[in-house]
Amino acid sequence: MHELLDVVKVQPKPGYLLELEFENGERRLFNMSPIIDKKPFIRLKETNAFFAAHIDYGTVVWPGNIDIAPKTLYDRSIPVGNQAAYK
Repeated sequence: MHELLDVVKVQPKPGYLLELEFENGERRLFNMSPIIDKKPFIRLKETNAFFAAHIDYGTVVWPGNIDIAPKTLYDRSIPVGNQAAYK
């Protein structure tokens, strides 16, 4: 089990991918496609709201009180460089 790490940087990418940097310097890729059609994330499909992602309190947030726990982001992401896993 890893320690709880804050997200310090996020870059939304096409295909509902988030490129993340954690406080330990690790860069990881999180695929939101499996959850984008579920509440509350389905709202992010409207007018490119997904690309409004930013960091607040150590995690990724969007307007409208939408966020994802940093533990979920870490546990369900892969190291940058392993993008072939999402093809």
